[in-house]
Amino acid sequence: ENREDMLSSKSDRLTEALEEANKLFSGVSRAREAALDAQFLVLASNLGKEKANELHSEMTAFDSLAFAEDLLTFMGINRIEIEENDGDSDSVSDGYLPSNAWHKLGQETEKYFRRAPSFHYILGSFKSDPPVPRQRIERQKKAATGKERRAMPAQLKKMEESHQEATEKEVERILGLLQTHFKNDPDTPISFFDLVIDPNSFARTVENIFHVSFIIRDGFARLKLDDDKLPIIEPLKDNERRDNDRSAGARNQVVISLNHQEWK
Repeated sequence: ENREDMLSSKSDRLTEALEEANKLFSGVSRAREAALDAQFLVLASNLGKEKANELHSEMTAFDSLAFAEDLLTFMGINRIEIEENDGDSDSVSDGYLPSNAWHKLGQETEKYFRRAPSFHYILGSFKSDPPVPRQRIERQKKAATGKERRAMPAQLKKMEESHQEATEKEVERILGLLQTHFKNDPDTPISFFDLVIDPNSFARTVENIFHVSFIIRDGFARLKLDDDKLPIIEPLKDNERRDNDRSAGARNQVVISLNHQEWK
C-alpha cells in the first residue's frame, strides 16, 4: 500500500519497517508467524533492489555510439565523401577509412599496453611483528648414584667372563673329541674340513674354525697337508708340545678364506 512512499529517496519508511520487523521477530513462536516474517523479507528485498536502481551516481555513463564516432574521427574517416557517395554501394562496401586507419589506431593504443606493471611489496599488506621467543625448558639431568656407577662395570665384566667361559668350554670339548678320535684310530688322518664344517650351518662352521684356532695357537694340535694338499689335523703329545714351543717357527697363525659358496 505504501510502495511509492517507501521507494522515495527522501523516505526512511523501508528502514523503519525493517527495524519494526526485527522487534516483532523476537517474539515469534509459531510457524505461521515465521512464514509471515519470511514473506515480509522478500517484499523488503524487492523494494530495496528497486530503490537502489533508482539511485543516480555522479559518474558519466559510457555511450558506445559516441565512442564509435570518436574512433572513426580519430582514424580519419572522410564524412564529406560518405555524403556525396551515399547511393554508391561499391563505395560503401569498400569503406571510407584510409588504408592506414587501423594501423594508426594500433600505434596509438600500443603505448598504453607497453607499460611495466607497478611493483608492490606484499610485506606492506601485513603487520609484521617480531616472533615471540620460545622459552627453553631445561631438562633436569638425572643424577647417577654411586650404586649405579658401580653396577655397570660389574655387569659388563660378568658378561665378558661368561662369554670367555663358554669359549673355553667349547675349545675343550673340541679338543676332547679330537684326542678321542685320534686315540681310537691313530693311523687315520683327520681332515680339518671334516672336523670343522657343519653341513647345516655356515655360521656354526665359522665358529668351529674359530675354536680350533685356539687349539692350534696353544700348541695342543697341529695342521699338516696330506698327499692331496688338503689340511689334516692331529693332536700333539706332551713331548711334541715342548719341542714345538722351543722351535723357531712355533705357533704361526694364518688366515683361512671361506665364503658361503665354498662352504656349500
